[in-house]
Amino acid sequence: MAKVLVINPGSTSTKIAVFEAELEAESKLFAAEVEHGAAELALCEDIPDQTPLRKGAILGALESAGISLDSIDVFVGRGGGLDPCEGGTYIVEGLLLEHARSCHSVKHPSVLGAVLSHEFASERGKPAYTVDPPDVDELSPVARISGLKEVPRESRFHALNQKEVCRRAAASLGKTYESSNFVAAHIGGGISIAAHQKGRVVDVNDIINGDGPMAPTRCGQISAKGMVDLCFGGKYGEKEIRGLISKNGGLVNHLGTSSILEALNRAAGGDSYALLVIDALGYQISKSIGACASVLKGQVDAIVLTGGASRSEKIVGDIREHCGYIADFFVYPGEFEMEALAHGALRVWRGQEEAKAYTGKQD
Repeated sequence: MAKVLVINPGSTSTKIAVFEAELEAESKLFAAEVEHGAAELALCEDIPDQTPLRKGAILGALESAGISLDSIDVFVGRGGGLDPCEGGTYIVEGLLLEHARSCHSVKHPSVLGAVLSHEFASERGKPAYTVDPPDVDELSPVARISGLKEVPRESRFHALNQKEVCRRAAASLGKTYESSNFVAAHIGGGISIAAHQKGRVVDVNDIINGDGPMAPTRCGQISAKGMVDLCFGGKYGEKEIRGLISKNGGLVNHLGTSSILEALNRAAGGDSYALLVIDALGYQISKSIGACASVLKGQVDAIVLTGGASRSEKIVGDIREHCGYIADFFVYPGEFEMEALAHGALRVWRGQEEAKAYTGKQD
């Protein structure tokens, strides 16, 4: 039997959970979300400086729950800040730890999950892991090619949650993730649609830099000429243009809200333009699902929907209407990051998967 501590830092809070596992199953013993005040965070000049603050908060929460760190056998934390890498469970050490500590490729508190797990583990001589970091990039060579060689396509998506729900769908089908083909759509604050082929995400939209369907705050794929006109039309500067791509596009631009639920309520209440935008959201997601099905040459075991907006009967129904001919649907509303982190570490502990060593940039 093993106990696993899971650490998942967010912008203003840190989620923690303790799982108790046997060889065949596990259960969640404890879960908490520790809030970090704005004044406390303001005292930290940079993200790595938040490490002691978050570490102390975790220790306090575990102590209040009567959980000793000495009882933990495996530590696992949310990762990030890395160079592109394949999916899997990684040992937190060496270059991975260095890149996480320095926020090598991105500045976000999630990178501190790997740092904190390593600190707790090394103090007790236990292993520390991170699982399917946001830097996962498994694109096939042909998927990287765009119409401009100076601008190759890149992989940025909800790797941790997508791979977890696809593993669940595979188990429901009596298969393994590595033997299955799925089209998965995470529909939430960001929207990613991916082709999962035998355990690898061979194609996916870049959710950060303007690709795929629009999202609550992101413009998604738009006309290149239209963007040039906006850039040189005199109305917007560079900062405003970047904001339209990742912060003020999508629902915010059309409806003045980043809440899909509010948009749905407005549509249900008779707002015809809100209804049109919501219909367009489902339409664009469906087009991307169809595109990923073609990547898999029609060999799709299931379509897997997840994320907060997959709770919407309207959105799920629209996607089923467009894509139901492709394959059966599995719907996993919400996100399963804590469970995904625990499961990745436990696959290594159970001998089902070998932990990977991070080596930096791929060839």
